[in-house]
Formats: sequence, C-alpha cells, structure tokens
Amino acid sequence: MPLKRRNRISNPLHAHPIQFNPGDFGTLLRAESQAIAGWIEEWSARRIATQVLVIVLGAGTYGAAMGWWRDPWQAVFVAIKFPLIILLTALGNALLNAMLAPLLGLNLTLRQSLLAVLMSFAITAAIMGAFAPLTGFIAWNTPPMTPDVKSTPTYAFIKLTHVVVIAFAGIVGNVRLFQLLTRLSSGNRHVARRVLFAWLAGNLFLGSQLTWIARPFIGAPQLPVAFLREGALQGNFYENVFGAIVHLFHSL
Repeated sequence: MPLKRRNRISNPLHAHPIQFNPGDFGTLLRAESQAIAGWIEEWSARRIATQVLVIVLGAGTYGAAMGWWRDPWQAVFVAIKFPLIILLTALGNALLNAMLAPLLGLNLTLRQSLLAVLMSFAITAAIMGAFAPLTGFIAWNTPPMTPDVKSTPTYAFIKLTHVVVIAFAGIVGNVRLFQLLTRLSSGNRHVARRVLFAWLAGNLFLGSQLTWIARPFIGAPQLPVAFLREGALQGNFYENVFGAIVHLFHSL
C-alpha cells in the first residue's frame, strides 16, 4: 500500500492530466467556435504557448518577406518587430476589451478577453505566414530599390500587395472572432457586432500607433538599415495623417 501511494504522488499528471493534444492546432486554424469557446473558460499554458508560437512564426516569417526587398538585415528586424506589434496590441486591447464588453452587453473577464483576442491574432498571423512564400518570391524577383523608389510602379505594387495580404488576414481573423463572440453571447449577433466594432476600434487605435513607432518595414535605399527610425517616439500616427490631410487641402 505505501508503494502504491508513493507512485501516485510521484506521478501527479495521472491525477490531473493536461487537456492538450496536437489536434488543438487544427482546431485553432479552423477556428471552430464551439471548441474555442470552451478554451477561453480555462487557462491552459501550453495552449496559449501554441498560439503565441503561431503568432511569432507566422508574423515573423511574413515580416522577413516584407523587409527582404530592402536588405537581409531589414528582413531580420521586421521579423522581430511584426510579432511584437501583434502581441503588444493583443495585450493592450485585452485590458480595454475586458472593460468595454460588459458595457456592451457581453460579460467577459480579462482572461477571456485576452484569450479571445489572442485566438484572433493567431489565425491572422497563420494566414500571413502562409502568404510569406508568395511575397518573398515577389521580393526576390523584384529589381533592387532605387533612390526614387517611392515614385515607381514597383514600390506601389509591393506596397499594395502587402496591404491586400494583411487586410485579408485581418478580415478572416475578425470574422472568426465575430463567430466566437456570437456564441459567447448566446447567439445574440447584435451584441457580438457591437463588441466586435468596439474591439476593432481599440485595435486600430493601439495597433496603428505601435506600427508608427516600429517603422520602417519596407525601408528606403537613401536611409540606413535600422531597427527603429531615428526619432521613432516623436509625433504619432494621427498627427501624421492630419498633417497629410491639411497638406492635401492646401495643395488644391
């Protein structure tokens, strides 16, 4: 009897098995709302680590493809910055979303908010990672940058390609998030839509500013390759947009 008791104590995982299996990865990519709704009810370190790994690999691979056209070091820098932007945006918005959701009719805790946002960003990053070979192939076969790169059709094509891919990945991730929010709100699509729009506003507000600080991504030949542009913390994204609008009206 003492021997059996010692064996039981020395193997605590037998008494408290970790509910995790490789099939969770497929469940995440398919965004099965019923299964994921159960995920956010519990804190699973291994499952969270899997989603963070998907973000790091997916967004990092796409970031490398984005920066490769300028320089190999630019590819390395963007591969680091892109996942950081996504993870910091997810963390910041989880705090905001946990306060907004109950006000809009959906009672979510901070933990549930974080896990839901992390799931959405993991799907987005996985899609970007899938597009990385295509964008990398385009960058590999594109002529080198020239001093007047921003006025060339090549730059416009590269930039438009990245905009389309990132927008598509973000839309898919948020569609899946909407399906999850609908299930969490007991099928009330109006509540889910209000919460989703509020969360998207938070993503736009924080994500755009973090992106502004982390620039450059594609880079420019007349500027040295750097992790952060000089004066990165000066000004903000919204000030720049407002200045561009004022300049546009003055030029009319």
